[in-house]
Amino acid sequence: MLKQAVEGARESGALVEEIVLRDLKMSPCLEIYGCKETGRCVIQDDFQSLYDKLLACHGLILASPVFFYTVSSLTKIMMDRCQSLWVKRYWIEKTAFGKKDYSKKGLFISAGATKGKKLFDGVLLTVRYFLDALDAELWKALLYRGLDSEGDVLKHPDYLQEAYAAGGDLAKSIS
Repeated sequence: MLKQAVEGARESGALVEEIVLRDLKMSPCLEIYGCKETGRCVIQDDFQSLYDKLLACHGLILASPVFFYTVSSLTKIMMDRCQSLWVKRYWIEKTAFGKKDYSKKGLFISAGATKGKKLFDGVLLTVRYFLDALDAELWKALLYRGLDSEGDVLKHPDYLQEAYAAGGDLAKSIS
């Protein structure tokens, strides 16, 4: 689904850089609050370049499977390291809490194996707060139940079409 969203965004004119979190070497947040001075995490690893990209982007497509009613551990590590962006936004820049005039938009794509009614409740809350730290709104969420194994989505071409369209619509909305 992510590949389809990226293709839709690119074909609508967006410059898209794909980042695969499992390819990065990132420590979890160590809660040392070295970020209090500048809003930049002081841990020197691959998050440093990701930080710059997150600040520079106009839109973000984030995809994660659901594990135990939240995002994957790799996604959560990245989100937790963005605590430095939260510190920058709210402690250093003194942005008022509850500000809703976001400068960026986020598309979230997720799949979970179960069909539970509350499968995405926790995930969406986490994603909204993560995007808020980036000065981004959750523009759209594509949430799919009953997908457990790699390739399951191929049985649902409508999901792939929806992801493609959402990527294109995101690109158009931020251009």
